Amino acid sequence: MSLSKNHLKLITSLSQKKYRHKYKLFVVEGMKVVQEFLNSSYELEILFSTESSFSYLDNFIEVSEQELKKISSLKTPNKVVALFKIPVEKNSNSSGLIVALDAINDPGNLGTIIRLCDWFGVDKLLCSKETVDCYNTKVVQSSMGSLTRVAISYIDLKEYLLSVSIPIFIADMDGDNVYEMKPPASAVLVMGNEANGISNSIKEIVSTKITIPRYGDSQLTESLNVATATAILLSEFRR
Repeated sequence: MSLSKNHLKLITSLSQKKYRHKYKLFVVEGMKVVQEFLNSSYELEILFSTESSFSYLDNFIEVSEQELKKISSLKTPNKVVALFKIPVEKNSNSSGLIVALDAINDPGNLGTIIRLCDWFGVDKLLCSKETVDCYNTKVVQSSMGSLTRVAISYIDLKEYLLSVSIPIFIADMDGDNVYEMKPPASAVLVMGNEANGISNSIKEIVSTKITIPRYGDSQLTESLNVATATAILLSEFRR
């Protein structure tokens, strides 16, 4: 079997969310990241590579470097492009430390937050339906394989927060100093949109706000990048 026009058309279409969800497939690129997915519970649909080391796979197609360039979204293609099946979302348990995202738009931020959850042992990441798709190619690449170890669910965030019994904290510039509190082991940490922060509908139902204080002399820095803020807050919750 060789790379066909239908393969090319399918892979190109998966750059759009509606086709990823129509075909229940997403794209993974690069030797290290693809290997992480192959070693996980994700199911491989088809794999294209310039490397014959994948020939043990039934659904492997060897391609030339020129063909790889045609199907890769990277400026410098990295030997392999694979399509994996999008798994069925599992119900979210309300225990332990959970991160919830309120309309995060930037794929790089989401990918980094997925990696942070993996690093800090947060195995549940909840996303509002307005949050960027976790199977967006840029999210998959920036998460560097951590997507295989963090369970992600897209939910009605307000409805979920009203249903949980564990403490809920929202990151807000007007919140209490996170360095002066002792966070509980089980909690939901809600991070807000890059431009607008936490939405008013969430602020209306959550009263506990926390913030990372500014120490710079000018006090002019407007805010931290949401992924950077998530890293600092998760560090404090795990300390």
